[in-house]
Amino acid sequence: MKLNEMLGIKYPIIQGGMANIATGEFAAAVSNAGGLGLIGSGGMNADMLRENIRKCKSLTDKPFGVNLMLMNPETDKMAEILVEEGVKIVTTGAGSPGSYVPMWKEAGMIIIPVVSSVALAIRMERCGVSAVIAEGTESGGHVGEMTTMTLVPEVVDQLNIPVIAAGGIADGRQLLCAFALGAIGVQIGTALLATNECPIHENYKNQLIKTKDNGTVVTGRISGVPVRIIKNQMSRDYIKHEKAGASKEELEKFTLGSLRRAVFDGDMKTGSVMAGQVVGQIKEIRSVKEVLDSMYNEYLDLRERIGK
Repeated sequence: MKLNEMLGIKYPIIQGGMANIATGEFAAAVSNAGGLGLIGSGGMNADMLRENIRKCKSLTDKPFGVNLMLMNPETDKMAEILVEEGVKIVTTGAGSPGSYVPMWKEAGMIIIPVVSSVALAIRMERCGVSAVIAEGTESGGHVGEMTTMTLVPEVVDQLNIPVIAAGGIADGRQLLCAFALGAIGVQIGTALLATNECPIHENYKNQLIKTKDNGTVVTGRISGVPVRIIKNQMSRDYIKHEKAGASKEELEKFTLGSLRRAVFDGDMKTGSVMAGQVVGQIKEIRSVKEVLDSMYNEYLDLRERIGK
């Protein structure tokens, strides 16, 4: 079974639940274009999440979901809101959704946590989830250590539930590879940032286009909170102080509010401009539909040519 069959969507592609970016409007745009749009709860409170779910419902009749960031202080309330609002698909990150799984399963929800290791994937399967998203370190934002090429097949070999690949995926070639590794579909984020519908600042979109293949860096590896962002003044200052032994409190001075500065203010110097390693493949701003159509059509063409 492919991901599109499992979720009732056109393409086997999920949009990443990016904090401060994945609004109800953006999720609806992705769902209307044939993918699975996700509302990102990171940066929201419970009331904002409910509002965005209702907004998404008003803009699409296609399936959509919510990404629940489990470190949110209002997670308990948000978990209940998903049931109250009839959300049918939830992805999770930054923790274990185990305590919510019984409630969500009783409501008939599809539960898909993001994992960065085989051990965590096995633990999630034991919790009773529907599938997992195996996300490699190539991705933007919070990352693990393993690459997608190594993580996905190892997770596939150990689990009896479906696996979705994420990290380093932006076109049909990488989609084909994901299927070859045993995944049933993919989750993408960076490729959807440079779209007309994405609500980030124009400076952010233009920076994505300008950034080359080696233009990202991971901050926070030493302090245990690795985050992949585009290289800028903030990343250089952060890494310099991190290597000098700065405390977490001192390092937070660089990151506090930095994502919002990038997303809303267009601050490309001191903002946290999250992007994955595929940023070097981003050459222009397109519509969400163009991104998804071209990715899937390229995949079909490659599959046919390789099959011959």
